Amino acid sequence: MGVYLSTPKTEKFSEDGENGCVRYGLSSMQGWRATMEDAHAAYPDLDASTSFFGVYDGHGGKVVAKFCAKYLHQQVLKNEAYAAGDIGTSVQKAFFRGWRELAVLGDKINKFTGMIEGLIWSPRSSDGNDQADDWAFEEGPHSDFTGPTSGCTACVAILRNKQLVVANAGDSRCVISRKGQAYNLSRDHKPDLELEKERILKAGGFIHAGRVNGSLNLARAIGDMEFKQNKFLPAEKQIVTASPDINTVELCDDDEFIVLACDGIWDCMSSQQVVDFVHEQLLSESKLSVVCERALDRCLAPSTADGEGCDNMTMIVVQFKKPEQSTESEGGQSSPTEVAAGSYSKGKSFKGI
Repeated sequence: MGVYLSTPKTEKFSEDGENGCVRYGLSSMQGWRATMEDAHAAYPDLDASTSFFGVYDGHGGKVVAKFCAKYLHQQVLKNEAYAAGDIGTSVQKAFFRGWRELAVLGDKINKFTGMIEGLIWSPRSSDGNDQADDWAFEEGPHSDFTGPTSGCTACVAILRNKQLVVANAGDSRCVISRKGQAYNLSRDHKPDLELEKERILKAGGFIHAGRVNGSLNLARAIGDMEFKQNKFLPAEKQIVTASPDINTVELCDDDEFIVLACDGIWDCMSSQQVVDFVHEQLLSESKLSVVCERALDRCLAPSTADGEGCDNMTMIVVQFKKPEQSTESEGGQSSPTEVAAGSYSKGKSFKGI
């Protein structure tokens, strides 16, 4: 079986949910790809005051994406920084622990893929509260073996009250609609970005035809242990790092919804086009999963001639519920902030997408 099927698989996994603060809908579709390597997580009630949403785009296999969909949000909850109210630090630690644990599993994942998939297939197979914490604590590289060679992007959005924290590693993306205007809350980590290129070269890698070492077309990911073998460098300085950009935004009354999606969507539509599409659909459709399904169908290519619209597709729309009596939030008219690599960014407004 090649990279593409003879006809696309258009069956969709869709889901809707809500709580007192948000309502969400999501949909995912295999499309033309021979296998489905996307995964996702949607927990409107991660705890009593927090919602968690994430998309994970696998490459070289689906195991790492499935692993993250099941465990990453659990690790955010368990970190001591989370209990202290520091969501940014807790999610950053979770990204690092993800690839560290995958390194510890190493070739076991390659040899026993079916068994591992059976354990982690469904993000909802357990709530994680009764699971032993067997993730390794070290954040440095583990270089005694080569696996797993598969990996995934990770883009997550965590909402608590009026604070939205977005963490991203890779080229999945989170976009917010503010009065119909699209603002990127994450940056696509492509190898030709100056910051990424500098790290890749310093770590001993190279870029050929826009790909890391001629093979991987993104510069940050969880997994991909073949690019994290330098024992003399910390995790954030490896050729391909799991280190996420963290962006913290204070929401205001003008904020309508966010969209998280894998690059199967963003390769076909710009951030503003997606926001416009959601707005248009919401005029006649109240079910957010149906809005996502229609976006997937719009992006699906009629053939595999040029590759665009042929990827797996996953999209989540999270709509903010408005309080019955609207109150002005402090500093509520500030623009969403553009993420600064490897740091928290607040207060810097930016223009454009």
